[in-house]
Amino acid sequence: MPSDAAMPEPRTYSYLGPAGTFTEAALAQVPEARGQRWRPVRNIGEALADVVEGRSHAAMIAIENSVDGGVSTAQDALATVPGLRIIGEYLVPVNFVLVGLPGTTLDEVRTVAAHPVAYGQCLRWLTSALPGHAHLPAASNVASAVGLLDGTSAADAAVSPPTIVEHHELDVLAENIGDNPNAVTRFVLVGRTVAPAPPTGADKTSLIVELPEDHPGALLELLEQFATRGINLSLLASRPIGDSLGRYRFVIDADGHVKDERMADALLGLRRFSPKVIFLGSYPRADRSVVRYPDRYSDDVFVEARDWLRGLLSGEPES
Repeated sequence: MPSDAAMPEPRTYSYLGPAGTFTEAALAQVPEARGQRWRPVRNIGEALADVVEGRSHAAMIAIENSVDGGVSTAQDALATVPGLRIIGEYLVPVNFVLVGLPGTTLDEVRTVAAHPVAYGQCLRWLTSALPGHAHLPAASNVASAVGLLDGTSAADAAVSPPTIVEHHELDVLAENIGDNPNAVTRFVLVGRTVAPAPPTGADKTSLIVELPEDHPGALLELLEQFATRGINLSLLASRPIGDSLGRYRFVIDADGHVKDERMADALLGLRRFSPKVIFLGSYPRADRSVVRYPDRYSDDVFVEARDWLRGLLSGEPES
């Protein structure tokens, strides 16, 4: 048997903590993270800094919500922090419970602690069940509940993930209080820059692209790089660059892998068009849905076209 000295060092994964968050639930879906060190952090910036500075092998961050759209802090961080690569994505259903200290009853609740995003996603239920309540903003979905226990919050109850009761002694006052039962948050696992994993046929490519200048049709020119190659976009979000009004970068998720001929050709077109293209990674889709496209955009068609041009340049007779 190998000695302890020969055993590999466990990997560290950073996630938005403390225990019980939706981010922890996303990390629990990563097979290679099981049995490794999980490092709770306070914000997305700290999680990504852990990766860049070598404290963590990878970090799990939320990047998109089906109700509220893109997570701007994550998108902006990926646009401005070099040396990062998305290596996987994971979906977590978003559901909330209302919790209180043991012995608390619903009719005693006058003030509710909740993260602002969670509060917005439960507002209809809260308005109906607790019409006279006041909202105390909390730093996170878990912090809202922990504040009840350590006395730092003046709230009577808190909006939190259902897993909160696995980590803290709290009573569930109401379940399934989210206004949208189909709400889902998309998380991405971010590591240091590495070569993309081989294509699976059910892949997604993430990019951040800046427009060269503000002129009529500029966005259309960007989108044509994908449309003319039969590539579907599952996410297109604009974020201000910040150096002047009217200057935007676009966060893009495109169906397919950078090793697909059509995707590689689109990236070459983007590179010629845009002053800055950030390749965030090609990785398997969380839903494992196979990417479909017309036959005229298959790899063989792109290869044949290149061979045809090569023949023209070399003087070969056309068949």
